Amino acid sequence: MPAPAAPVLVVSISGIRGIVGHGLDPQVMVSFVASFGTWCRRKAEAAGRPPLVALGRDGRVTGPMYARLVEATLQSVGCHVLQVGLATTPTVQIAVEEAEAIGGLTLSASHNPAEWNALKLFNERGEYLGPEEAQTVIDMVEAGEADYVAYDQIGDVREQVYLDAHLDRILAAGLFDPARIQARGFRVVVDAINSVGALAVPALLARLGIEASQVVVLNATPDGRFAHTPEPLPQHLTATLEAVREHDADLGLVVDPDVDRLALVGRGGVYVNEELTQVLCADFIWRRQPGPYVTNLSSSRAIDDVAARYGMTVHRSKVGEINVVKKMQAVGAVMGGEGSGGIIVPAVHYGRDALVGIVMILQHLAEQKRDLLDLVKDLPAYAIVKQKMPLAAVDASTALAALSALYADQDDVRVTTTDGVKLDWPEGWVHVRPSNTEPILRIYAEGPTTKQAEALIQRVRTGLDTNAP
Repeated sequence: MPAPAAPVLVVSISGIRGIVGHGLDPQVMVSFVASFGTWCRRKAEAAGRPPLVALGRDGRVTGPMYARLVEATLQSVGCHVLQVGLATTPTVQIAVEEAEAIGGLTLSASHNPAEWNALKLFNERGEYLGPEEAQTVIDMVEAGEADYVAYDQIGDVREQVYLDAHLDRILAAGLFDPARIQARGFRVVVDAINSVGALAVPALLARLGIEASQVVVLNATPDGRFAHTPEPLPQHLTATLEAVREHDADLGLVVDPDVDRLALVGRGGVYVNEELTQVLCADFIWRRQPGPYVTNLSSSRAIDDVAARYGMTVHRSKVGEINVVKKMQAVGAVMGGEGSGGIIVPAVHYGRDALVGIVMILQHLAEQKRDLLDLVKDLPAYAIVKQKMPLAAVDASTALAALSALYADQDDVRVTTTDGVKLDWPEGWVHVRPSNTEPILRIYAEGPTTKQAEALIQRVRTGLDTNAP
């Protein structure tokens, strides 16, 4: 009989993720939340503020169970809990700001399958913990450091819904005109993946004046029983693509379980590469607001090409929302994003937000008086190939060091080692890095065609395979 698989728990700046019952168990959850709550309470006391922590969750089956556990654990270390309930991750981030909380948590494993759950941790600005903040909390967990309080010091709990506040922020950003979107008369299919998008996206479309009769919502029960693999990739969206065709919709809007990623479907059920979500949104923003843009090292060159049309600058950061945010703040970016379909607009909040992306796309289409696929035709055409390699199959540090050394002296390639290893050739690039969300190496490549991108990956994987244990 084969040995049981090792428990799965991934700890990174993107949160604490694991498989429920096989890595992310209640005692693990309590240890992280108790240390995080202690960290929050100490910060609050030092600042003379109430130790208030916002808590929300996506629609996962294990969400209600873990929400009760997290709430009680926060109370046990003296934190007051602002229970936001079923909410998108950006909604919880905005709740932290609106309520002047000292921190926040979302229970969501984003695009991971249903057996996963996760803790996403936010600071008092509603941003993911920075590397130093995250390391402090991790060190506290490893040391078992938690300040449990006496019965007369336990925190209290209050409930408040923040979706309307989130939508208010978006529409107050000075970038959008709902009347113009309404006048276009869009017919839209929404894939809400049986999570909080089923609540948030229809509410947003209603605020934009799109009649409910013009909106078809698929997978609309937020019970976490995902109708398909939740990562919004074309192979997972066959029913969604068919629905866009069947309903003769202008476009399809596909979100992940916590609504921080947006993928698009064009008329006739044509999937639009998720890498182009941020490119289309950048094209929208640069028509009205010049300034730098920030994306990560794994995102398409298409953003650089569109930036060149406007004379704008693109900066690259390590993968991970907080890394993009920190770089945006450093360079004064007007917008940022990631190739996975995440959009960050400082005028709303420093966090990825599919709802902001949806309004940008609809406003862009309304202003240009064009179809989504027409706009896509105007963008640079590249092919991206995304592969994975289990960490058990390779010694990551050894393999990445060897890969960097292999190409260090070659004149035709630029080597970047700030986040794994990225190799840039004139004809394309390959980026190899440990995932922030799964126990794997991610291997991404881009080239003029899929065949050329696959050839670049094969060239690099040959070097990686020689370092397998």
